[in-house]
Amino acid sequence: MDFLTLAGQLNAGVILPEGIVIVTLLTVLVTDLILGRQSLRLTPALAITGLSAAIAVLTLQWDASQSLAFLGGFNGDNLSIVFRGIVLLSAAVTILLSIRYVEQSGTSLGEFITILLTASLGGMFLSGANELVTIFVSLETLSISSYLLTGYMKRDPRSNEAALKYLLIGAASSAIFLYGVSLLYGLSSGETQLSAIAEKLGTAQPLALLISLIFVIAGIAFKISAVPFHQWTPDVYEGSPTPIVAFLSVGSKAAGFALAIRLLVTAYPALTEQWHFVFTALAILSLILGNVVALAQTSMKRLLAYSSIAQAGFVMIGLIAGTEAGYSSMVYYLLIYLFMNLGGFACVILFSLRTGTDQISEYAGLYQKDPLVTLGLSLCLLSLGGIPPLAGFFGKLYLFWAGWQAGLYGLVLLALITSVISIYYYIRVIKMMVVKEPQEMSESVRNYPETNWNLPGMQALRAGLVLCVIATTVAGILSNPLFNLASSSVNSSTFLSVTPQASVTVSAPLLPEAVSAS
Repeated sequence: MDFLTLAGQLNAGVILPEGIVIVTLLTVLVTDLILGRQSLRLTPALAITGLSAAIAVLTLQWDASQSLAFLGGFNGDNLSIVFRGIVLLSAAVTILLSIRYVEQSGTSLGEFITILLTASLGGMFLSGANELVTIFVSLETLSISSYLLTGYMKRDPRSNEAALKYLLIGAASSAIFLYGVSLLYGLSSGETQLSAIAEKLGTAQPLALLISLIFVIAGIAFKISAVPFHQWTPDVYEGSPTPIVAFLSVGSKAAGFALAIRLLVTAYPALTEQWHFVFTALAILSLILGNVVALAQTSMKRLLAYSSIAQAGFVMIGLIAGTEAGYSSMVYYLLIYLFMNLGGFACVILFSLRTGTDQISEYAGLYQKDPLVTLGLSLCLLSLGGIPPLAGFFGKLYLFWAGWQAGLYGLVLLALITSVISIYYYIRVIKMMVVKEPQEMSESVRNYPETNWNLPGMQALRAGLVLCVIATTVAGILSNPLFNLASSSVNSSTFLSVTPQASVTVSAPLLPEAVSAS
């Protein structure tokens, strides 16, 4: 086999966005080594430029005729393009939110960005991985980088504790996932590509395959922080650097759902009913526990942690529906969740930088001292709660309607009830900021320092917040074009072809123009 034939079979151009991220990562690392502390302004600009270039290349690869690369080990189809784009966007916004936070902590920004880009690289490869070895290496790249970022503030005991808990539980979940994948490898007589595994297994349902499915779902559930595999989430969210929490809540979760769709749909076609049943149980537990426990939280970061658990329950409705509308609503919701959740964390970062606390009670009367943070946090929380006309309302509407059409009546009704519960604890924070009288102002707000936007990283932080708030608002108004984009990515993915009975689209009476073609 000559070189040109091998190069044609590898089709390495599909991973050009990942190549750009690798070059960016190395450039940031070398620049930081050469310039040291003088690279503070240069390394974030290099990183965001590289991520923007990768996003631009992704858009050019849309509807590419040849999406398989590396002998079928990686699939760069439209669905993976959307998920890789979500990971890239979450990394870029996280860098904007991190500059001031890391600088104020006294740690190295260049090393921080390098590890963050490595985590993003793992998430991108995981979003398109079509082969067992690629899946596991990508998953570990994302996980190990996340452990390092969680404990990055090594002088903070809470960060060290969070990293240790995350590492121990994460290592256990990786071992469980690997055992399930190894069973899949053995049952398929040594196949590693997902499509080949499905062909070898056929319609057989041996007990070992069911055990493999359970172990694989356990590993995926840890990554998306679904109950009962959520134990790490509240402690890690509370102790980790806040920008890293923002990335884990969006980028890591999106990569986990991308893995769930590709692995379960492709490799376990004979066990579709079984994994739908398991995810239904996970969704019910996540919706109930996430929303109910969030009511009792006094820390803003822990509240957002349980909110993240509940949001995973909402997204799982689309996965369980198993229809084109269900998968499309998943993709759309993760896309808007990126902005409304990162916007909320941007406000938490701004508040904690000025007050040193994230207690909800300390937000009392904030609107009198900081209208920008109050407005931004209010809009993002209202969107997470599903209040119209913000993006979160349409995201939940698409998910609920797709679930209802797929016959998931009980699950959709439970999601509606828990969504109302979630509005209560989101509104509680907004009420704390807005309704309090001047004499009821908290001590932290009373001593609130005047904002100095000229400090390094503050302008980037404000830009990230404004970007997220605008996107959260506009995405609600432009929900149809974004949903059509998500629907197009699903319709063009051959492995997501569904049976005629299950191929349900969102009907016109409630959601006009929601789906262009299914």
